[in-house]
Amino acid sequence: MKKLISKKKPFYPINNLLKTYLIDFNRWINVPISYDDLLRFQGSINVYDNNDKDTLWTRVYYSDSELKEIDYNLKKIYTILHSDGNESNLTYLNIDAIDYCTFGNSKPFRIKVRNILNDNFTYFYIKKTDSSRVFGLEFEHMLSPYNLNFFVNETTLVEEHISGIPGDIFIKEMLSKCSDSQKSQIAKEYVKFNERCMIRLLGDMRAYNYVIVPIHDFDQVIYKIRAIDFDQQSFEGRFSVYRPQFFKENQPLIKMIQKKLTHDSIDQYKIEERSIVAKRIISNEEKINQLLISMKEKPISNKENLDKLKLEIYKFTKHKDFKNSVSMGDLMGASLSFLKRNYKNIKPISKLRN
Repeated sequence: MKKLISKKKPFYPINNLLKTYLIDFNRWINVPISYDDLLRFQGSINVYDNNDKDTLWTRVYYSDSELKEIDYNLKKIYTILHSDGNESNLTYLNIDAIDYCTFGNSKPFRIKVRNILNDNFTYFYIKKTDSSRVFGLEFEHMLSPYNLNFFVNETTLVEEHISGIPGDIFIKEMLSKCSDSQKSQIAKEYVKFNERCMIRLLGDMRAYNYVIVPIHDFDQVIYKIRAIDFDQQSFEGRFSVYRPQFFKENQPLIKMIQKKLTHDSIDQYKIEERSIVAKRIISNEEKINQLLISMKEKPISNKENLDKLKLEIYKFTKHKDFKNSVSMGDLMGASLSFLKRNYKNIKPISKLRN
């Protein structure tokens, strides 16, 4: 299988219309500390997991002269993200760790925050602003079953942590231990996840870019699948990048689907997911239209990728709106319009096969 993603994606700044959208919907906040501020660390040490394997994260530390201000401002960001920004609770918070990841495109900082009253802790992430990622987050918020909590400004993006078991770890260590009924249920969820990513043009869903979420439901455990990385929103030119089934890291799940589900079942789950997404589009129509308009203002990919992708999707759907698209925003709008127009008579148009 050819490598689907070969080049690093550039960062794209927030355009004027997107900024207006983010202000209108309370996503735009000027935070007290920026991504670039956190880059001024003095040193770092590698972070290892419980099996002494390098996690590719490094724990950073700062000079005494900067640490106090950084500590305070990170607590402030936490209260803005999870509460109303009130400083009265800052004394009960402790910044346990600031980790930096050099792996991947966004090079995020992961902040571990602990409540000293009960030792409960959580994480949030600080990243460099990228409009592609913001579009990805917003579409995930509106078109998936999951709400996302984040805010952004010209330089800095703050995201809450999405809990779950990383897909690559789940496949390697836990999938074989699942019961037959659990494997069938995971197969169903993956079909729906694959379909959802394709519809909303979210790319690069390799196993480490999504999580498996176990949920106790009466007398059983069911599993949901959530994307956790949104850098590759409508950037790449190969349509297969937006279909998780084609990444080699996901092949154990694809083989399981082929073993556990019939073609009729796969088609049924695709139709269910497409219908649900279509209803979400209709429910959020005004907001989505405003977001799509801002997506068309400035490029979030290059012309080569756009020309290649629109022709591949046109061949896939035979719908002229894709062929006539002049921006990734047009392509995204064509995808959502295509689904919305046909949702009362939806048929599956993708195939899960190697």
